[in-house]
Amino acid sequence: MQGPHLFSCPKEIAREFEKGVGRKLHRDLVEFDKKNKHTSYISDPWFDMYLCARDPVVLNFNPFISLNPDPKEAYNSQVVRATNLVVSSIKFLNSLNNEFLRPDIYYVNPKWSQSRLFKKFISLLPTSVSWYGAYMVNAYPLDMSQYKRLFNSSRIPKLNKDELFTNEWGRHLLVMRNGHFYVFDVLDPGGNILHPSEIQAQLIYILQDADRLPEFSLCYLTTEDRNTWAAVRQQLLEAGNEDNLQKIDSAVFCLCLDNISLKNDTELSHCMLHGRGFNRWFDKSFSLIITSDGTAGVNFEHSWGDGVAVLRFVNEVYRNSTRHPAIVPHSSPAALSATKCERLEFKLNDSIQSAINAARMKFEETNEKISVRMFEFRKFGKEFLVKQKLSPDAVFQLACQMTAYRQFGKIISSYEACSTAAFKHGRTETIRPTSILTKQCSRAFVEERSKHSVAELRNMIDECSKYHRRLQLEAALGSWMTYIFRSCILIEAIRVVESLTEALLLSKPLIRH
Repeated sequence: MQGPHLFSCPKEIAREFEKGVGRKLHRDLVEFDKKNKHTSYISDPWFDMYLCARDPVVLNFNPFISLNPDPKEAYNSQVVRATNLVVSSIKFLNSLNNEFLRPDIYYVNPKWSQSRLFKKFISLLPTSVSWYGAYMVNAYPLDMSQYKRLFNSSRIPKLNKDELFTNEWGRHLLVMRNGHFYVFDVLDPGGNILHPSEIQAQLIYILQDADRLPEFSLCYLTTEDRNTWAAVRQQLLEAGNEDNLQKIDSAVFCLCLDNISLKNDTELSHCMLHGRGFNRWFDKSFSLIITSDGTAGVNFEHSWGDGVAVLRFVNEVYRNSTRHPAIVPHSSPAALSATKCERLEFKLNDSIQSAINAARMKFEETNEKISVRMFEFRKFGKEFLVKQKLSPDAVFQLACQMTAYRQFGKIISSYEACSTAAFKHGRTETIRPTSILTKQCSRAFVEERSKHSVAELRNMIDECSKYHRRLQLEAALGSWMTYIFRSCILIEAIRVVESLTEALLLSKPLIRH
């Protein structure tokens, strides 16, 4: 028998939900929030969503960001670029640990809020009220809790639900070359960075030492479904590999020195997204990947955080490494004893070896099905759209809608992530770009172009852009807060939402710095 709701209009269904089960769910949510004042009510369920997923992290969850080449061509050799990026990464880590890292703040009036007078005003306020002082001058601090998982962290496979592991005392770097694992300290007990010439020497030694692939590469196990990997990891522990796994998990981060040169952006995408499997540890919070020709990128595990933290890290490391390189192309490496660099050797029984082979075959079979084709639109870009008073993100999403409509003859549902860092322990909210307006606009351009004037078509694009900005704002701030920003602050609020949304478009195959 059909239920009564099948014939109700959406508004009636929404009203019944609000009065009935919705009211109870809201009450339960408020109670849950009161019991967890140390965090956001969404934080634990969000972690559960990622950590309980049993699919392999590679291809399903781990995004990547690629970096532009160093502007100075000679600095793009593998060892020089790797050394400079490692040093700049450790500088970022030290700034974070010593609380010198500039906070993520949205400034409504950047010129005033970033002035010396503002900084002096804030510094004189007690910590407990400094937020209110910032608020008085329209400066809004954003949540930075994800940054603590950026370094010295790994996702540990467990049956049914993984765990996040962080050891902030780790001082060593994990380096991978041809499927082999190496570790050496990049920080001394006082937190000082190893001299760049010594890091350079360590990397040269590793490149010379790892001259061939191992018979069984442990890395393939991190491409497995999580329950399978959890069971094999337990076997590794029982076989006497606990110390080596601890060194991998607690390393500052993973540096992957790939023995490959890339011919085009398609090869770059495959390399940074999944590589060849044997030279990645996909469970690390992030891996810095550098190929033989100096192409660099970051692949990161997604459960601990989102694109905003990683993108800021990449931006600052790229900027520092290119403007203030630690070594130059003709720099001489330090005299080095190879004993400082440890190569990890694992004990593998027949069962573990069989699991590695099974993971490798599954990984290679899956990769054969992955197709990537790059398309670069050159007729106009972000600056042109901004001058036209259009949202670049809205135009991109509209283009996707039009493409789908042309291909399938209908509008399809769409997903876009938006940062909620304005809230405590905020992660992301979903923007749903598909709307009546994008449907009308797509139909007009694809099927009815002759029926509309240029001015009418442009007006449709304007309306889609305005509505998409509204969706962004509601997603980033919660729809109940949007009325606050319907005054002169609206335009400024939209700008920061767009910038945060842009940082979270990491689910797309390729993002160039």
